[in-house]
Amino acid sequence: MLFGKKKSTAGISYDKTGKIPVVRASICTGEKVAGFKDEATGKFEDLMLIRSDEDLKEFTTLYGVTKEEIRKEW
Repeated sequence: MLFGKKKSTAGISYDKTGKIPVVRASICTGEKVAGFKDEATGKFEDLMLIRSDEDLKEFTTLYGVTKEEIRKEW
């Protein structure tokens, strides 16, 4: 099936210990991906594609972060 029902994201749990919320944006394409970056290793784990302000709001709600906490990287 190519198009299907959107999966429920309720009850998502993610261990944020030692991690910073980050939105990575491409300078060339403008694509944005939200996720968490490990403070110790610098490794980024992408969790969600951000296409609009509603997507960013959903990310903050799902993972319990505020917009002020989120860093932006290029």
